Amino acid sequence: MTAPLPLIHLYAEDNVALAPQDTPAGMQVSAGGRVLTPTTQIPRSHKVAVRDIPAGEAVYRYGQIIGFAHSDIRTGDHVHLHNLDYKEFDREYEFCVDAKEEEVLPLHERATFNGYVRSDGKVGTRNYIGVLSSVNCSATAANQIVQRIRFSGILDDYENVDGVVGLTHGTGCGMAQVSEGMDILRRTLRGYLSHPNFGGFLVLGLGCEDNQINKLTQEVELRSNLPIVFATIQELGGTGKTIAAGVDYLTDMLAQVNQTERTTVPASELILGTNCGGSDAYSGITANPALGNAVDRLVRQGGTGIVGETPEIYGTEHMLVRRAATEDVARKLLERIDWWRGYTTKHSGTMDNNPSPGNKEGGLTTILEKSLGAVAKGGTTTLADVVEYASPVTSKGFVFMDTPGYDPVSVTGIVAGGANIVCFTTGRGSAFGCAPVPSIKLATNTELYDHMSEDMDINCGGVADGTTTIEELGEEILQKVLDVASGTHTKSEDFGYGDKEFVPWQVGTVM
Repeated sequence: MTAPLPLIHLYAEDNVALAPQDTPAGMQVSAGGRVLTPTTQIPRSHKVAVRDIPAGEAVYRYGQIIGFAHSDIRTGDHVHLHNLDYKEFDREYEFCVDAKEEEVLPLHERATFNGYVRSDGKVGTRNYIGVLSSVNCSATAANQIVQRIRFSGILDDYENVDGVVGLTHGTGCGMAQVSEGMDILRRTLRGYLSHPNFGGFLVLGLGCEDNQINKLTQEVELRSNLPIVFATIQELGGTGKTIAAGVDYLTDMLAQVNQTERTTVPASELILGTNCGGSDAYSGITANPALGNAVDRLVRQGGTGIVGETPEIYGTEHMLVRRAATEDVARKLLERIDWWRGYTTKHSGTMDNNPSPGNKEGGLTTILEKSLGAVAKGGTTTLADVVEYASPVTSKGFVFMDTPGYDPVSVTGIVAGGANIVCFTTGRGSAFGCAPVPSIKLATNTELYDHMSEDMDINCGGVADGTTTIEELGEEILQKVLDVASGTHTKSEDFGYGDKEFVPWQVGTVM
């Protein structure tokens, strides 16, 4: 007699469990010590009711509420968008009750990597030259300069230079010069100008834009030995002259940038940015908690882990404030949550608009369910600080940054804040990179890893398959982080991802 198929049932209080494969109606399955029979076909990674849930009652996954039954749900029913509603409910905020003083290894016991130590003490994992546009009007010329350098063959002569990165964007003018939107843009650009993964810069403007170069550089401390050139198309005499001059500027920088070599430094110099995109129902049980375990391990090494995507931790803030180091840190998080409530209401949306069609096809339903999986990237350590988008991250340990959930915008802010390496989890198969910072792609399930192996760096599906554990994967991810920080290429780097994924958050009126 065939044994019942075990469902993925996480907590005793959960009244739903995940189907690990397409499960036909009538096939016996088991969860929580009970044998049940699905009443209809259950797609892989979708939810099955493991007991009756009357209309209006809460549906639990991860031991937390993910929504409410729209109608009576019977044991064995498929639980998804057709019978699960999202609605607000009160949560209890207990500030700092789970905060603890983290144990950090002494310096001589910490893991190491080979990085680029800069004169300001920051450490880079790559050594790029950047071409940064102050405004969209100079983006074409900036990209032309980058492409001419890349395809000239000259970079082959400089083994310590990783390449040239174009940082162009669609804004910089048509906006109020004194505004939240301009503050965010300049904060982002300043974060890149001071980023340790850059060894030199050309900052290129048009000349008449709202985001004037002299204003952009007023409040940023640039390294004293950073080769940097500021120029505008109008001053240089047009597009052709600008491209020629830009190529000359970068060519002249190469020898100086190439002088910097990798040296051995402790893992405490790593600032790991985390993000998830194209999530599925496996994200919260494989890749995200494994990445959270790696963040915990890095914090123990004295390093820093950043979680962003505020709309994708919405509904879990009551869990995060329990881990806040201080009440002030907890209240900063709640203030950002309130800002997002107002922001979405102003634009006739709700926080539950976040799950995408792909998320839902992968088994996710409400933003609450998505957030409970996403927040696992932050591990279990104390929440040391909460910072605004693209603000410098100066605290060690686990830090939250307020960013949108849209991946390019989120990671752009996290990199501007100082992240020198990124781990990106995906269950549906996101195509992403974030030059100048290497991005390690983590697949949440084995099927995805096998199907898109040319894009994925690590398979986390073994947790669901039963071939590995969260702890083993956490150790593997941290070792991969150290290897990549020392120069090992990621899949996204080999494909040249990164330039087009530089997307500063645009907030405010376009004039």
